[in-house]
Amino acid sequence: MDIVTASGCLLGICVGGLVFAAYKLGLLYQLFHKVKRKSPRHGGESVAEVLRAHGVKFVFTLVGGHISPILVACEKLGIQVVDTRHEATAVFAADAVARLSGTVGVAAVTAGPGLTNTVTAVKNAQMAESPLLLIGGAAATLLQGRGALQDIDQMSLFKPLCKFCASVRTVREIVPTVRKALAMAQSGTPGPVFIEFPIDTLYPYHLVEKEFAPKNTPKGLMGNIIAWYLHNHLTNLFAGAWEPRDVSPLPVHIPQASDEEVQKCVELVSRAKKPVILLGSQATLPPTPAEDVRKALEALGIPCFLGGMSRGMLGKDSPLHIRQNRRDALKEADLVLLAGTVCDFRLSYGRVLNRRSKIIAVNRDRNQLLKNSDMFWKPTVAIQGDAGSFLLHLSKGLKGHRCPEDWPRSLKEGDFTKEKANRAKAEEKTERHLNPLSVLHRVDELMAEDSIIVADGGDFVGSGAYILKPRGPLRWLDPGAFGTLGVGGGFALGAKLCRPESEVWIIYGDGSLGYSVAEFDTFTRHKTPVIALVGNDACWSQISREQVPILGSNVACGLAFTDYHIVADGYGGKGYLIGRDDESRLDDIIGEAQRECRAGSAVLLNVLIGKTNFREGSISV
Repeated sequence: MDIVTASGCLLGICVGGLVFAAYKLGLLYQLFHKVKRKSPRHGGESVAEVLRAHGVKFVFTLVGGHISPILVACEKLGIQVVDTRHEATAVFAADAVARLSGTVGVAAVTAGPGLTNTVTAVKNAQMAESPLLLIGGAAATLLQGRGALQDIDQMSLFKPLCKFCASVRTVREIVPTVRKALAMAQSGTPGPVFIEFPIDTLYPYHLVEKEFAPKNTPKGLMGNIIAWYLHNHLTNLFAGAWEPRDVSPLPVHIPQASDEEVQKCVELVSRAKKPVILLGSQATLPPTPAEDVRKALEALGIPCFLGGMSRGMLGKDSPLHIRQNRRDALKEADLVLLAGTVCDFRLSYGRVLNRRSKIIAVNRDRNQLLKNSDMFWKPTVAIQGDAGSFLLHLSKGLKGHRCPEDWPRSLKEGDFTKEKANRAKAEEKTERHLNPLSVLHRVDELMAEDSIIVADGGDFVGSGAYILKPRGPLRWLDPGAFGTLGVGGGFALGAKLCRPESEVWIIYGDGSLGYSVAEFDTFTRHKTPVIALVGNDACWSQISREQVPILGSNVACGLAFTDYHIVADGYGGKGYLIGRDDESRLDDIIGEAQRECRAGSAVLLNVLIGKTNFREGSISV
């Protein structure tokens, strides 16, 4: 290589390096996009505009200075800002809105501890496959990693939990980043997404400029370099910030079963004599309305076991909804359709499935679709696609065909036998206080037909899952596969805001109540009256039931018969203490609580309950 060629290469490298540096510093962008230094606008307005364009009606928050511009802008655009008493509650409420509304739920919290407080709730949303946007504040772009207030590496925390994570670096990035995040949350398998907003991307230019003004800058060349760098960083931060941008929703990709896959399943189902459908939460996801899924299931005539958000899909007393003896039914079935249901611990990792059965599995997520199929079960047909849409196509393909009626009838007879035994157990007297099964039966008979049931607890809630009957689709909310305690306050808040005309019941254990009882203050302030039924046995009973006989100690399982009704009163609600002496008046007290709720008060029924052996053998690990 001669000197001229070498010099040319060196020059090219230098020029390329300068161009790259100019690009990274935003100098090239600034040549064509100017800064409106007099503009009073701020980045929070851009966030709010995108949220409104996507149909977001609520933003849940616990306020912090890092995110104030977003909250103020949302309020101005008519998005209701609902502040809670814990950041986890804000995320749980957004989760509930996502499940019930078909839109993305949105929570906004401040930097550092505000975000770390949401980790459990975000993980719960990930495992429940809820489309959720978490907005987090952050230290200023130039101060990250320099010891600023509440500055931590937030991205590393949320990358394992979220489908998409982004840290906004300039104001012009806000609109495209939020649009992308909202589309990602709903595409494929829905889930949470996270956007970090450094504080200097959210406040107006004139305020950020004051913070950038150098104080005691070194003189000379170094001082000039620092001053230039700060000025350029500020200019790049706001360059092109207020140029018109498209805020409309991006396309959402949802996997669908192919015509060939559907036809193969039509042929399998048409030959089955004893088919069973196990319906999971995915069957309630958009784009297929839950009511259309219900009609498809009724047309098929196949007996169904409903789990998660699909509880209530067939109404309160459908002849196709089988609630009891699932293990026996699966042993006898010659075809099992797993429609959004996963072979995890809830199906004994697939071991409850009969190896001679034909198995059709439909799931948006490939990992969930085939979970444990290498060990305990094998799908005859595995379809990565939307369960709700698949059921509609299957029903159309089987038009005129129905499952032999003696099969669902025989399973339903088993239901009646088991539920009769449960009724008899509810009539038994406990050693002290009220029989929890009796209480749950009375609530089930008296709750309104439009009720939404929120499940938050262990033993008492586990009993409730057998006894309480959701009245229709999307009228049952539980945490999902993560088994998280503490969802009650947030889920109920989101549910009441989505369905203000509905009666919302939280079924609490006395242990789980402790996580969100403070949200009675939120119910009062935001006029979202709900009814909380607390099964108070002064114990973490689901753990104690196994710990005591196996290990011989009740350590850490004991609680007290605390006056939770007084706590509700203190937060502006209405509390009732219900014991054995009130048994004859139980219906009247429940009716009074319903009237109080309709009048605008959040109500807590602190029901003292005794012990039963109803759930012996249930799992807690």
